[in-house]
Amino acid sequence: MKIAFCKMYSTNWGMQIAGMNFQTRSNPANTLDEVVNFFMNYEEAVAYIEETPKFTTKNSLEHTKECLRRLGNPQERFRVIHVAGTNGKGSTCAFLTSILREAGYSCGLFTSPHLVKINERFQINEVNIDNDTFLEAFRRVKKLADELVAEGSYHPTYFEMLFLMGMVIFAEAGVDYVTLETGLGGRLDATTAVENPVACVITSISFDHMQYLGDTIEKIAGEKAGIIVPGVPVIYDGNDAAAASVIRRRAQELNSPCYEVRREQTEIFRNTQAGIDFSMKSAYYGDTVFSIPFIAGYQVMNGALALTTMEVLKDILPVPVEKIQEGMRKTRWQGRMETVLPGVIVDGAHNEDGVEKFVETAAHFQEEFPLTLLFSAVEDKDYTDMIRTICGKIRFRHVVVTQVGGYRQVAAGKLTEIFREQGCTSVEACEEVPEAFLRALKAKGGDGMLFCVGSLYLVGEIKSAIRRMK
Repeated sequence: MKIAFCKMYSTNWGMQIAGMNFQTRSNPANTLDEVVNFFMNYEEAVAYIEETPKFTTKNSLEHTKECLRRLGNPQERFRVIHVAGTNGKGSTCAFLTSILREAGYSCGLFTSPHLVKINERFQINEVNIDNDTFLEAFRRVKKLADELVAEGSYHPTYFEMLFLMGMVIFAEAGVDYVTLETGLGGRLDATTAVENPVACVITSISFDHMQYLGDTIEKIAGEKAGIIVPGVPVIYDGNDAAAASVIRRRAQELNSPCYEVRREQTEIFRNTQAGIDFSMKSAYYGDTVFSIPFIAGYQVMNGALALTTMEVLKDILPVPVEKIQEGMRKTRWQGRMETVLPGVIVDGAHNEDGVEKFVETAAHFQEEFPLTLLFSAVEDKDYTDMIRTICGKIRFRHVVVTQVGGYRQVAAGKLTEIFREQGCTSVEACEEVPEAFLRALKAKGGDGMLFCVGSLYLVGEIKSAIRRMK
């Protein structure tokens, strides 16, 4: 029997795959399943997801919960630590995952965005999933999406598709724990459809995605506090008084125990190119020193949030302190003050708070090393203010400017002019990232440090360039 399959799915976005013909091998009732399996290989699955609008109107959480129910509620087959915040979410998830792995637990990690390959968003025991695992989960979620559309319901959004795939992947892998990073906000984020986390963690909050989350710290904090679940402990960054007040009030409303973490509760002993040694001022940890393989001081707060979470969960999740130490020491996280080559650091800082923290780190090292900068940004970020902040506090031997982000890219020449307006005299534009990276490496020399900053797109392209160089 020959079937003319006119469209794989049709939504308000009108994406169609038309005119496909194939010979079925079984009962016509199986046509939908066979269409998905016949037409979708890994590359096609990725393309399908990437063509789903990222910032469209969100479906309701009830829609996401219904999707989970129809997938068999995979999220109920493991325990979840849910993490929200503006900056530091991924790093905090990475610390927690590394600690749990060192303690012998099987762990899933769901994060966003990816830098090079979409599989990075799903890790099982700190290893990205393979293409076959990705495709199998995609097919299950795609089948559900087609059913929903056929019923007149809504197609899952870009992030919802990935979240649902993650829950399927981790359930099939049989993991014990999942550290689950929110995508955007918290209150309406698809990840908040998970109703029974063992802990909620909220990292630092600052201005970002204001068109979606609000134009004050209090409004943004309110969105992030939307992950809080009645009776479930909340561990949060309390360094911003306005944000902390909102989170604390919401926790009290829901009778959720809350634990504030502040910089004063940590003490840094060493900060070199090899990493940072610090301690927590805590009766539980005493005088234990923790070492992390990151050079940025802000990672101490992310580490402190993870340490406090482990302390809060000690009754249901007992982990010896020496295992926690080892987990902290072994933590790896891409794109956040990550050393990718000797003296070469990449950082995806792309908002006000992230740039301020980059400047703080660079200022620490400029007293000892001459610094080179490779910079790029995308159109919807305040790149003029980013450059002003950077040039106001850091002296560079040389600056190389490039462009990333596809349709969102800012011309390298335009960024170069802003650097010159801010008093940077040794600056050049290079449109192609691989060539720009090579020029920046040459400028770094054998005695300096190179920071590559301004966009996660830039980090991803540099990592791809390094792989090709090896």
